[in-house]
Amino acid sequence: MSDQSGTARKTFFGNSTELVMAVAVVAVVMMLIIPLPTVLLDALMAMNLVLALLILLIVLYTRKATDFSIFPTILLVSTVFSLALNVSSTRLILTRGTAFDGRMVRAFSSFVVGSGGTEGLVVGFVIFIIIIAVQAVVITKGATRIAEVAARFALDALPGKQMAIEAEYNSQAITEEEAIARKNDLQREVDFYGAMDGSSKFISGNVKVGILITVVNVIGGIVIGTLIHGEPITVAIGTYISFSIGDGLLSQFPALLISTATGIIVTRSVSNGTFGEDVSEQFSRDARIYWIGAGVLGGFALLPGFPWYVLIPMAALLVVLAVRLGRRKTKRDTAAAKTADAKKAKPESEDMSPIVPLDPLSLELGYGLIPLVDREKGAELLERVHRIRRESGLDLGLVIPRIRIIDNIRLEPSEYCFKIQGVDVGRGKIRMGYYLCINPGGVKDELPGEKTRDPTFGLPALWVSEDKRDEAERAGYTVVDPPSIIATHLTDIIKRHAAEILGRQDTQEILDALKKSYPAVVEEAQKALSLGEIQKVLQALLREQVSIRNMVAILEALADYGQAAKAAKNMQFLNEKARQALSRQICLQYATDDRVLRVLTISQSLEQKILDSAVETAAGIMSAMDPSTRISWIKALSRTVAAVQDQGWYPIVLCSEAARYLVKSSTERELPDLVVLSVPELVADVTVEAVGEISVESEEKVKV
Repeated sequence: MSDQSGTARKTFFGNSTELVMAVAVVAVVMMLIIPLPTVLLDALMAMNLVLALLILLIVLYTRKATDFSIFPTILLVSTVFSLALNVSSTRLILTRGTAFDGRMVRAFSSFVVGSGGTEGLVVGFVIFIIIIAVQAVVITKGATRIAEVAARFALDALPGKQMAIEAEYNSQAITEEEAIARKNDLQREVDFYGAMDGSSKFISGNVKVGILITVVNVIGGIVIGTLIHGEPITVAIGTYISFSIGDGLLSQFPALLISTATGIIVTRSVSNGTFGEDVSEQFSRDARIYWIGAGVLGGFALLPGFPWYVLIPMAALLVVLAVRLGRRKTKRDTAAAKTADAKKAKPESEDMSPIVPLDPLSLELGYGLIPLVDREKGAELLERVHRIRRESGLDLGLVIPRIRIIDNIRLEPSEYCFKIQGVDVGRGKIRMGYYLCINPGGVKDELPGEKTRDPTFGLPALWVSEDKRDEAERAGYTVVDPPSIIATHLTDIIKRHAAEILGRQDTQEILDALKKSYPAVVEEAQKALSLGEIQKVLQALLREQVSIRNMVAILEALADYGQAAKAAKNMQFLNEKARQALSRQICLQYATDDRVLRVLTISQSLEQKILDSAVETAAGIMSAMDPSTRISWIKALSRTVAAVQDQGWYPIVLCSEAARYLVKSSTERELPDLVVLSVPELVADVTVEAVGEISVESEEKVKV
């Protein structure tokens, strides 16, 4: 019940505040047209003074400029309010003349001036001119310039700050909620200084209009007093000039307070404390300045003609401040020395981390490519990176860690670089504003453009401008924009280096997540094999582009054959059994839409030579052919693969289970993308079609 009443009360006050503000703004505008009684005018003028004073105090006690985000709007409302009061007071002064009984205007026209008669008028006019000059030439002009520079710098620095936030988020230094909050704060800061750039013009406009209104009041009052009211010229001058000066001072004094507040809020952009805290901290850092100041004042006091009775007390006050600050500094130094001694007493290993962690996967950009990750310009690359991470998780079954994107001044402006654990694994160059036109092989009409190569696959390509894009597409080129180039390269990097990205900690996290749903499978696999052995099997699968998403089938195979593989000291046997557990997935990965798998076979004599070349090493069983046989084997394989590719088919080699790993490992350097399947990996509902045989005794035979 109390919660409901509190909510209702909050809603009521919130709605009431909105209603009051709406009525107040409309009333301020209507004041320009509707005459006001003098009592209400006095109350509103007093309210204008209080409002200006409150604005100044709020600015002084505000820690960050964006904490007072409504300040630009307040400037507009207060300026219109002040001008409306000017118009209302002008109307009453000109219509009533000597009978005008506005107490606030009369008080400023007499008390502030300090004397009556002609002398008072002259003094009041001089004070009015001085206030106008100080406000227009000194405070308002300086605040306007600072607001312009702050707005420009805030906008220019926005991409770099956004990249810094993205880098912290990608490196998991901050959470997603913290990243969003920082970005919102950054956007508010840019919006605030952008609004202040224009709002500062309200103050300068108010000064100019105040001068105009005062001049119009004086001239109009003299004309009305002498020609309409029939007053003597001296009476009209004394009355209307006095009222006009009082009205001008009364309107410009609140404007001066608001101008001062404007100058303070735009000059404190680098502060994190209130104005008072900053003054207290920064004026108390060094006691020597107060000793020097006291000495200078004491020297002036000894000179003839100077008021020693003023200077000596001020010098004594500075000496007291210097002594107190010196004692405070001594205490701080003592405390700092104790802290330093305590740190020295600790072992060095506690002072710094024994390792400097590296990013699992990072993307470094030259400064010319920063617009690709600029939120103001769409940040298309950031969205694509996020999508690639999600798609890689679905395709490979491996959750890619957050990719840290940073700028690197060591790179050329148009260059980018991918790194895994701080090691360069791929780089390229981008021409911003141009499109990469890749020749897929059948293009005959060449376009004019800068020749280059696709950074992902090394295909011949051209850089063409945007107006040539349609022409390139019609000519048969594959046209790619800059974000797509980096995204395609990133996808290829992830596929080729997925095994390097998967670490023991990642493997443990996979097992922990799977254990919630399949505890028996995970426990049995971990009994048979260690964490490192499971990781190596997963890495072997990823190295050959086999998805590990079906972890249940993989772990069941490891549980079944783990003990046998360890007893025989043949971990490659375990890899083959894991592949066979995923046989349907692997076959469908390379089969055509009608489930036909076109393969190359190996002659029986050649396969036997490969089997005979097997030797045991510390890394497992490897192929060790003699040089001549290996050269013949690679040449025959390369020619056969090229012939199959000419037919538009994907090259797949089929062999026995015992030879599969040896075939793959012996060709990894020359043909890293070659797919090698074993007979047990074939499934019944996929049709296998042999399109050629690889042999070193004779020329290869290829079906056409």
